[in-house]
Amino acid sequence: MDLPPSPLLVSPGAVPGPDDSPDRPVAWHYGDPLREQRTAVQRVAVVDRSHRFVIAIGGPERLSWLHTISSQHLTELADRRSAENLSLDLNGRVEHHFVLTDLDGTTWIDTEAGTGPDLLGFLQKMVFWAKAEPRDGNELAVLSLLGPEAGSVVDELPADDYAALPLPGLSGGFIRRMPSLGSPGTSSHSAGSTPAFDLLVPRDRLAEVWQQLIDRGATPAGLWAFEALRVAALRPRTGVDTDDRTIPHEVGWIGGPEVGGAVHLDKGCYRGQETVARVHNLGKSPRRKVLLHLDGSADSRPEPGDPVTLDGRTVGRVGTVIDHYELGPIALALVKRNVPAGTALVAGPSAAAIDPDSVPEDDAPQAGRLAVERLRGR
Repeated sequence: MDLPPSPLLVSPGAVPGPDDSPDRPVAWHYGDPLREQRTAVQRVAVVDRSHRFVIAIGGPERLSWLHTISSQHLTELADRRSAENLSLDLNGRVEHHFVLTDLDGTTWIDTEAGTGPDLLGFLQKMVFWAKAEPRDGNELAVLSLLGPEAGSVVDELPADDYAALPLPGLSGGFIRRMPSLGSPGTSSHSAGSTPAFDLLVPRDRLAEVWQQLIDRGATPAGLWAFEALRVAALRPRTGVDTDDRTIPHEVGWIGGPEVGGAVHLDKGCYRGQETVARVHNLGKSPRRKVLLHLDGSADSRPEPGDPVTLDGRTVGRVGTVIDHYELGPIALALVKRNVPAGTALVAGPSAAAIDPDSVPEDDAPQAGRLAVERLRGR
């Protein structure tokens, strides 16, 4: 999907995303990407993410209908609340990841630009007799505010993760709080985390809002800064950190909004739920998401989709590759579960090592497996 460049690319110093990147339509940096990351962590930065695809769903049954065709529990979602959600295929593999906010009678969804039209088409085909009306919602565009001083550039911030508030003076615009970004082992809202907020603003006022935020003290930061903090926080991105075999357990999307998940385990009635339930109760996912530290002295960097190898044998795939202002070159990767954190690996052309803090502690036996063993008298 070819997207027009963001009108904000005319901002001083703006450098567009790489040619082969889905992020080419927006600024990748403004001349000093590592400083921009540091500003986002220490003060406040604003990032243009207006290439996100936005969908609007109206109608009195929008939430109960969406509840039946997606992985998140939505029937009790309150007004001005948000959640992450997935659309899975029949085998439980991830097709779409999206963030939704219900506000004043409309559910707003934003997702990856390249797959957004496919998600909209799927939703429109699944309406049948429900009183739900999914449509293109790209009259709103996404900006992100990062940093502990975000409250100095916006009059009121949502207090809780996934809470949303209307933006004064912007008809249809709102701000929502997302889980904080930080390094592996850093919990949300701890001293080492970076507060994160999404602003969905009228697209025809995008440049005006951008300038207002800068005038109030926000520093422009490219998507490089956002991606570096996202990777360090182990937050995956569909199409880059996932492939056509990825299931939710592999990338940590299990759970409700209270834990930052996108797959609620106390509901059914959605495509792919059998795989989710089987893995949760009886098995383990074949791969798991980890953070890789890359050899900065290598002649080149791996690309998304490159193999992760151990003694010449493929044990995983590389996702997002990025330079972090403190951690250096890092990458997200999906690696076979049986690969220990201390193993010497190769990612594309670079030596690599798994960050031990990024390895989840999930080796306890599942309830379903224990029940099976009890039935067998073990």
